[in-house]
Amino acid sequence: MDDFASDGEAVPRRRLSPGLSVRALVPNAITAAALCSGLTGIRFAISAYEGNPAHLEKAVQAIILAGLLDGIDGRAARLLKAQTRFGAELDSLADSISFGVAPALIVYLWTLHQVPSFGWIAALAFAICCVLRLARFNARLDMLDQPHKAAGFLTGVPAPLGAGLAFLPLYLWIATGWSEFANPIAVSIWMVLVAFLMISSIPTLGWSRMRPPSHLRLGVIALVGLTMAALLTEPWFTLVAVTIVYLLLIPVGLAIYVRVKRQGQS
Repeated sequence: MDDFASDGEAVPRRRLSPGLSVRALVPNAITAAALCSGLTGIRFAISAYEGNPAHLEKAVQAIILAGLLDGIDGRAARLLKAQTRFGAELDSLADSISFGVAPALIVYLWTLHQVPSFGWIAALAFAICCVLRLARFNARLDMLDQPHKAAGFLTGVPAPLGAGLAFLPLYLWIATGWSEFANPIAVSIWMVLVAFLMISSIPTLGWSRMRPPSHLRLGVIALVGLTMAALLTEPWFTLVAVTIVYLLLIPVGLAIYVRVKRQGQS
């Protein structure tokens, strides 16, 4: 039955949106698992700050696990044809915590707390910029005019990779034990730089642009296998190497984008 307004006209009753389908449960459950992993990273960081330094490594590992799960949930949704707006919003909210709030708190509890004012501002800058990046991504979901995306590029550094970049000084400190890598002023500056990379308009390489030519694919498979073996034997030095390689790919991606744009205009 229709509801009636004060002037007597019928007002159609709003229909509630249907619940999540069974197929949509799988990718959203993976997203929830990634969120739990990110929050657990905060718990380990607090434990390390309270006197259990070994838990600092577990905090970083929890964020890395969250990043792996974040890479799976979207692909699971596409594979199951279970892409929903709810899933997209949940993913962004989970990412803002796992790759924005959690890394900021982990790094702050590790070394930035030694310079409370400047260190906290750097941690806030990182967390806020991560949230702003995700908000920008959501705002552009329905936009047709996205030149970076149309050319196979991303805009700025993605949130999970931003978290990985933020941890570079921590990787180096764990791998070498050198106190220089834990300098709170230097780490604060690094966090702010990574924060601006996330919200920048710099075109970065997307998966569609990282397809190796056919004659190099066997080598890529071997390289991935060797990287996994290195992660098992020397995880922190390997993470340093992977992070540096990604940093080097940023100007490479920019150069490729400029070339592609010029070819499109010619």
